[in-house]
Amino acid sequence: MNLRILRIELRRSGAAWAGLLVLAAALAFLHLIPGPWGKGTVLWTAQWTSMALWTRFLLIFLWPLAIGLGALQGLRDHRSKMSELLTSTPRPARHRAAALAGTTAFTLGSAFALLVLLGAVQVLAGDAAYTHLGWLPISLVGVLALGAGAVLGMGIARTLPSALTPPALAVAAFLFTNLLRQTTDAAVPTSAAPTRLSLLMPAVSEVRQTLLTLSVPVHIGQTLWLLGLAATGLALLAAATPRARLLALTPLLAGGSAALLLLPADPRDTYVVDRAAAAQVCEGPVCVTTARQARLDGLAGPGREALRLLRDALGDRAPLTIHENTALRALGATPERSRDSVLVDFGDGMIGTAEGERLTRALVAQGIAPICHPRSTTESGTLSDAAAQSIGAAWALGADLRPLDGTMHATSDQDATARPVWERFIALPRPEQQLRIIAMHAAAVSCSGDPLDALTGGASR
Repeated sequence: MNLRILRIELRRSGAAWAGLLVLAAALAFLHLIPGPWGKGTVLWTAQWTSMALWTRFLLIFLWPLAIGLGALQGLRDHRSKMSELLTSTPRPARHRAAALAGTTAFTLGSAFALLVLLGAVQVLAGDAAYTHLGWLPISLVGVLALGAGAVLGMGIARTLPSALTPPALAVAAFLFTNLLRQTTDAAVPTSAAPTRLSLLMPAVSEVRQTLLTLSVPVHIGQTLWLLGLAATGLALLAAATPRARLLALTPLLAGGSAALLLLPADPRDTYVVDRAAAAQVCEGPVCVTTARQARLDGLAGPGREALRLLRDALGDRAPLTIHENTALRALGATPERSRDSVLVDFGDGMIGTAEGERLTRALVAQGIAPICHPRSTTESGTLSDAAAQSIGAAWALGADLRPLDGTMHATSDQDATARPVWERFIALPRPEQQLRIIAMHAAAVSCSGDPLDALTGGASR
């Protein structure tokens, strides 16, 4: 298809409007609907991989939309009642099919590519220090998915020329996509359907762990599957007999079979840790992942001061280093804890938004009483955890008791829980205070009891 044919098809068809609709719907979702894609460490414009995965996540509704819009385009000849006239012309049917399918696939693929380009510009303008090309296959498969979905919709609509075909196809694709798609409740996204079957849907799970990316077999398997869909759609567009329509299913079956052989059966082989992004970059005893290297300068100074304060408070039991936590964790799972390191999670509002003295205080709190109770990415443990951490930080800093900033718990609730314990605790002799601080630290690290109980000298729960 040359540029002249492309210009003619863009003028006479609704392909350009379909591309604009897809782009507008995607941008409206990302900017007008609140969600994890618009905040925190998994912001869709914060990292290259996050940007690619969030735009692929939008295929939950963009892919069914592309199939429906393609089916609407496929009814053009039927609506104009030109089907018999066109079959009598000497131009081969495959040429007409390629012109119509190529134009629609080009505009929808271009709309998705423009969406990715807008995200890439914002990533470049941000502070993403980790630059790589591992995100590119994720986005290229997304471009292919929209083009292949549109061509398949056109072929089915040409085979079943009814006004009900486009909405029926869009609804069916939406239902199947959401039924088979993977979720993020586990440490690695899983689905109710077998993993290989769920990966036939081009939409990906919500981004919750910034170190996860899709594996190479997923890219290859999905590409073969989508190429099979596109070839079947193109063959259906050109088919004029029942036998030709039946043979048109061959690429779909071949692509599906090859994809099922290549796609991983285990979710842990689907989403894998980007080892280059997870590699530690250190400044003395303070380390972050390569993906968060831009945070190292702001963390190093407060981190060293926090380690000094922890050494004064805990003696030889104090952690020696500060590391960004890279462990994959399911929602509701117990957070990782370490006796040797303060593990920081930039998704925790107590640490992720803190700077300077406030960051030092947050690191001391996390080091002196690491959270044991399960939490989501937006929570900072229980109210008892927050109260224990605020008391430990105040004691180590030699300051007055203050509630911690950035937790999910109101400052008034924190103060009401911590204040009575603090007043009894601070009245004790200094050596007894330190013994109870050490007992609280041991209870928190081992997850063997309530740290607040240790401060009161009570039995662990």
